[in-house]
Amino acid sequence: MELRQLEHFIAVASEQHFTRAAEALVISQSGLSASVRALEHELGTPLFTRSTRRVVLTQAGQAFLEEARRTVASAAAARSAVDAVRGVLGGTLSIGTEQCLGVVDLGRELARFRKDHPGVEVRLGFEGSAELVDRVAAGQMDLAMVAECGEAPAGVRTVRLSTESFAILCHPEHRFAELKGVTLDEIAAEPQVGFLPGWGARVLAERAFAAAGLPSRVTMEVNDVHTLLDLVGHGLGVAVVPEHFRHKRPQTLRTVPIKGDELEWNVAIAVPEQPGPAGRVLLDQILQAV
Repeated sequence: MELRQLEHFIAVASEQHFTRAAEALVISQSGLSASVRALEHELGTPLFTRSTRRVVLTQAGQAFLEEARRTVASAAAARSAVDAVRGVLGGTLSIGTEQCLGVVDLGRELARFRKDHPGVEVRLGFEGSAELVDRVAAGQMDLAMVAECGEAPAGVRTVRLSTESFAILCHPEHRFAELKGVTLDEIAAEPQVGFLPGWGARVLAERAFAAAGLPSRVTMEVNDVHTLLDLVGHGLGVAVVPEHFRHKRPQTLRTVPIKGDELEWNVAIAVPEQPGPAGRVLLDQILQAV
């Protein structure tokens, strides 16, 4: 079993298509197919169910995928460790973040990192905090900026950066707008604009409502902050958000504190227990900037 075979298998699993995977890898489709077939022969079982339109992982393929990703990530980390000993950071640094966490100007820090370490290819992706932590655990990401939503999985540690309260974001003419604070009971009676499941604010809010025996009426789901602000601005619902949202459109929206201590917004960096050289450098850089 060769490392390139694992990389080929992962590409096909990601694309669910041999032609697209071959294009992404810049190899021939016949060569890619032969590589995957050889891997399946060595393992003694099919890894994909093939059709004319796409390929789907078999049960064995699903089990193999996570370990293949870990192996490829470990090999990349090993190469990076050798480069670090030579005094040169190289390889790829994969970073994830949820939108509008506050605390860190990630764009500025990444620009500074790339200037100092031009040999590192920096990749950035956006997802919900729950998915990001899982990606770090699976070896698919080297570092993620997240909202803490529970215990970190095995192999991942979190470094907390900040803590703040939650608030309600509402239209200036909403009945909450002039209040000094609102309770979960009062919020539960209102239609809400919320982020997708897996985003930190959504996970924490639903957990707090459930613990209080209350429904969470998210009637409009969004996957970006600007759309959430627009919908709240049109009076289509209130939003449970971190308190730093008070700085967003302060002339047209209102933020009202949520009473009680059921909700807390903790921003952290999630990294593997043993991060690679480039990940350690960026982690230290961000901690110095906070």
